[in-house]
Amino acid sequence: MALKKTREKAAVALALALAAGLALAGAGKAGQKQFSIGTGDPGGVYFPLGGAVASVLTKAMPDLHATVEVTGGSVDNIKLIATGESELGFTMADAADDAMRGHDKFKNNKVDLRTLLVVYPNRMHVVTIEGTGIETLADLKGKRVSTGSPGSATEIMASRAIEATGLNKDKDMRRQRLGVAESVNALTDHRIDAFFWVGGIPTAAINRLAIARGIKMKLIDHADVVDRMNEKYGKLYSKSRIKAGTYPGYRTDCDVAEVWNLIVTGDRMSDEEAYTITKTLIERKDDIAKVHKEAESFSLDNQVQDRSPVPFHPGALKYFKENGVGD
Repeated sequence: MALKKTREKAAVALALALAAGLALAGAGKAGQKQFSIGTGDPGGVYFPLGGAVASVLTKAMPDLHATVEVTGGSVDNIKLIATGESELGFTMADAADDAMRGHDKFKNNKVDLRTLLVVYPNRMHVVTIEGTGIETLADLKGKRVSTGSPGSATEIMASRAIEATGLNKDKDMRRQRLGVAESVNALTDHRIDAFFWVGGIPTAAINRLAIARGIKMKLIDHADVVDRMNEKYGKLYSKSRIKAGTYPGYRTDCDVAEVWNLIVTGDRMSDEEAYTITKTLIERKDDIAKVHKEAESFSLDNQVQDRSPVPFHPGALKYFKENGVGD
């Protein structure tokens, strides 16, 4: 898929800001730096969080006007940073690790990244509905399965989980590559049997599936693949749980794999700007959390290097050290 951007300026940012009870003025003033943030699928979590981040930064930094980009997700966001088309991007830690090493979707194209903030953990959802006969990952064999959109880290993590199960994503299933909103529609219409989505909880599109009439959503346990994934790819993943009640009417805990999310930049950002952005996002996290509760994890406690395979930006480290982190 070509790296195609849709610039969502004042209308999107303003709508999200109003939903959060925030104020965002206009579409930028003369002399303001235009500042782009890579997000993801509108049905996911990166997009609304990105809108809230853009609003907070624009309000706190008068010389800057932040906007969000709708993208395929982590991989696209990193590529936009590499070309200078975006200044910040949300990414899963495994995609960022690949970019730093020049692996997988970044083969022979290393990207020099810096982490500003470890934000929140993404849980991998393996979603199906009653009647498909799918109870475990092994049951995906022979099924119609979406592994996430091109340009997403969902596709990376899904492929690794499938591999850890002993299946081949291209030979053992009829694979599609859909975003979360498209996947929900396809599953509801019985055009696929299951899909992978790696995101914060709750994810809006999966909420819609949970309340859809005439079908019953089911999440598949898969935490047992975490150790095998880490054996091959490093300690990027951990075992987690999507608790009963996370989604409407869903009364069963689901044991899953998780990976941390990062807000990253490239090697061009000044220490002063990185410091101010990091300080603003942590100190204004309550405003961001009005849009999505995952922003509650924008905390100093989560700023530990073992959650980010990417080195922290010196400007971010300065703020952490001033606040007793990393001394």
